[in-house]
Formats: sequence, structure tokens, C-alpha cells
Amino acid sequence: MVADLRLNDGHLLPALGFGLYKVAPRETEAVVRAGFEAGYRLLDGAEFYQNENEVGAALRQVNRAALTVTSKFWGEESQDPEAVLRAFDASTKALGTGIDVYMIHWPRPKRNQYVDVWRVLIELQGQGRVRTIGVSNFARNHLERLIEETGVVPAINQVESHPWLPQHDLRAFHARHGIVTQAWSPLGRGRLLNDPVIGRIASRLEVTPAQVIIRWHLQLGGTLIPKSTNPRRLSENLDVDNFELSVQDMADIATLENGQRTGTHPDDRN
Repeated sequence: MVADLRLNDGHLLPALGFGLYKVAPRETEAVVRAGFEAGYRLLDGAEFYQNENEVGAALRQVNRAALTVTSKFWGEESQDPEAVLRAFDASTKALGTGIDVYMIHWPRPKRNQYVDVWRVLIELQGQGRVRTIGVSNFARNHLERLIEETGVVPAINQVESHPWLPQHDLRAFHARHGIVTQAWSPLGRGRLLNDPVIGRIASRLEVTPAQVIIRWHLQLGGTLIPKSTNPRRLSENLDVDNFELSVQDMADIATLENGQRTGTHPDDRN
């Protein structure tokens, strides 16, 4: 079984979870149940995904206490404290259960309000309404401001990361401050699955390309949340304990780094 990681708030976080971005509401309930049955114990959701009601329906059918459930504050219309609290309450109601991890989805730096949003998350944690607080898509300068102005270090920063975009510098900053790196789009939105370097390694190890990339993430350190709506692939993605990538494998995968993103740069999200 993939190990848990210790967060800077003392809680544990599964190193491998599954994400629900772009999972249609009509599919969500079945996907959550399939993920739980496959053995996942970390579920990554968000207000923006517009499927939290369906997630809540699925949570009533599984052992909720065994799961770590994440939600995120979107903040496109407003980042005022009242808007944060309304969004948190709405997600809590939709899920029908407590939220374990709550994050700021994007810093939206041009609005210059993310420190105030972070202060609300600190209050929610202090009130015992959420266990762990973190951020998503924050660059180093955004993190430095949060830490300097509030004194509270996020437990997690969820960022785009895959062999094209390993984010080594940001990972190093995280390591110095006890922040866990959590990778979204860990498979490059599927585009890396056909890469010949990944394919050669997968063929030699007799595993899938997705399993190679997931193993790469785990050996690099941090956590990741690949997405699939296929029960077989959900199980395959979790089955990465019976092999290791060699030093040469890791070096070969390192040659793929080119800085290419599959999503929005943090500075470009208004």
C-alpha cells in the first residue's frame, strides 16, 4: 500500500489519491464508489468541479471515516471573507459531511486578496471546522507572502507537475518549509502516456505508462491525484508498489523536462 505522508500540522495524507476535475456529475457517484473500492483513501474535489452534491451522495455509501476529502475555494466572483465562508458552508452542505482539507484554488495575484482569504482558512482551522488547510497553484512569491504576513505555513501546495514540468525549484522551497507538494495533471492530462521514453521503461518493467509516471512522482516525493473514470484504470494507477524505477530510469525521465504546461500559469488566472 502506498505510504501516507506526515503534514506540518501533524496529520497524515495519503501519497496517492484520485481527482474529480471534469468528472461529469452523472458519473461522479459511481467514480467515487469505484475509487473507494479500489483502495483509494484520498479524494480531491473542489467547488469549481460542480459535482460536490454527487460526491456527497457517494460518501453516504462508503466508509467516510476512512477517506480524506478535499475541497477548494474558487473565488472568481469575490474573494471577500464573507464569500469564503459562504463557499465553505456550501461545499460542506453539498458534501453532507465535514471537509478534511480546504484549499485556496488559485491565488489570483492581480486581485491581491489571497492573504486575506488565507486568514479566513486559518480561522476555520482554528475553529475546528476543517482539519488541514492548504493552497493550490501558488508560486514561491505567493507562499512567501502568506508565511511572512500570517506566520502560518500551508500544509499542502497543489500544483501542476509531471515529467515535462517537475517544478524542482518549487519542490525544494516546499521541502525547506515543510509543505507537501501535491501534483495535479500528474500524467500531463494523458499526453505523456505516449511518450517513447516512458513507453520503453513501461515495456521493460511490464507495467503501464501511467504506472511509470505515478511511480516517478512517488520517488520524486510528495503526493499526486491522477484522474480516471474507468474502474480498471483506477485500480491500475494504485498498483505501483511492486516495482521501482532505477537511477537510470529517473535520469531518462528527467530529460523530458521542457517547462510545458497543460493548464493555466498561476499569474494568468485573474
